[in-house]
Amino acid sequence: MPRAESAIAAILACLTLGACAAAPAYAPPKVETPAAFKEIGPWTPAAPADAEPRGAWWSAYGDPILDDLEARAEKANATLAAAVAAHDQAGALAAQARAAFLPEITGAGTGARYHRSDNTPLRVGGPDDYSNIQLGASTSYELDLWGRVRAQARAARDQAQASDADLANVRLSLQAQLADAYLALRGLDAQSKLLVDTADAYDRALKLTTIRHDGGASSGLDVGRAQNQLSTAKAQISDVAAQRALYEHAIAVLVGEPASSFNLPPLATRLKPLTIPVTLPSALLQRRPDIAAAERRAAAANAQVGVAQAARFPALTLGGAAGWQSAGKVALLASPNTYWMIAPQLAGPIFDGGRRKAGVIAARAAFDQAAANYRGVVLGAFQNVEDQLALSNRLAEEAKDQTDAVDSAQRTETLALTRYRQGAASYLEVVTAQTATLQAQRAALSLETRRLQASVDLVRALGGGFSAESLKR
Repeated sequence: MPRAESAIAAILACLTLGACAAAPAYAPPKVETPAAFKEIGPWTPAAPADAEPRGAWWSAYGDPILDDLEARAEKANATLAAAVAAHDQAGALAAQARAAFLPEITGAGTGARYHRSDNTPLRVGGPDDYSNIQLGASTSYELDLWGRVRAQARAARDQAQASDADLANVRLSLQAQLADAYLALRGLDAQSKLLVDTADAYDRALKLTTIRHDGGASSGLDVGRAQNQLSTAKAQISDVAAQRALYEHAIAVLVGEPASSFNLPPLATRLKPLTIPVTLPSALLQRRPDIAAAERRAAAANAQVGVAQAARFPALTLGGAAGWQSAGKVALLASPNTYWMIAPQLAGPIFDGGRRKAGVIAARAAFDQAAANYRGVVLGAFQNVEDQLALSNRLAEEAKDQTDAVDSAQRTETLALTRYRQGAASYLEVVTAQTATLQAQRAALSLETRRLQASVDLVRALGGGFSAESLKR
């Protein structure tokens, strides 16, 4: 049999024996999934999946300023920009890996003038001076006998999909951080308005006490207590202003602007917590971007096992070259100047001291690590949801009792002031009632803010508007 036919027969035999991929069959790591969340309640009812928040979920709060801030953060946040760059890099690496499915062709042209030495070894005739002009192309292509190229491309694709999920996770985290900070700032605005109104009331009470003191109906002790109440309220206004400034600075960074030039005017708006529908825990595996990222990394690690296994077998590479070569005396592109070459090469390890075997063991260990990380992320996600469900429902119950406490404190304060004006009570009774009222009102506002923030955290725990289906490509 001619040599060329023998080479082709050998190649076909190798293709027949090694046409399957080396990577193990992959399935997402198993994690026990509960049948339902146990903390479902009135503010977090069970509902079909199509009722869950998606897309611009923060718009459900109905605050145009928050909507504008979220849009600005999407365009200018530095952390998000870095995540986008990492995402683009992973996509380019995946495209680079897919390029290995096609042969690489390289073109080259050379022109050289030579003068041979009289003492050139093994010199037999020929001119002393000659030219060598060459124009051609060469190619190299590895036949993927053991699935190495396919496994590398699959691993790069899975890593790119993990980067997609990472980007979605960074975006969701940014959206939630911004909404959380904004709601906290508006909560402080409401606290500030309450304290300003309270200070005005205390100022009126101080004036009343001073008039009664001047008329001999009250003691200097009552005046001192009234002044203390007023000064304490003013001090609390300054404290709230300081806390608000910190949140305003944090929002500036989130939207990509210098804190020194960023300003959000005070606005004592009262937003309502969201009633967020919750689906089965199994749906969480498709709704959380961090879970999707961890699963895709496990898939990539599984593909890398195939790469490591394929490295233990011979690699068949087809090489070739063709073009024109001339000594410069005739036209370069003439038919007699053509040349070509085909050079298949089969090369494999004979002895490597166990290096490739160790590579397979390391790749399998890396998959086990990625699988364990995936299970940890899933369990952590279930905990996040249960935490926020419990918080949302318990805070709603607490808010009802706190509202009753505010109503009771206000009635007591009104009665105490009436008794004081009538001379039936001391101003200490008024101070005690005023303090209780202010504490109850501030606690109610704090609860309102915590409920709003809990609703944000629950949306984040449920994955926001993410869906793992967006990673398929």
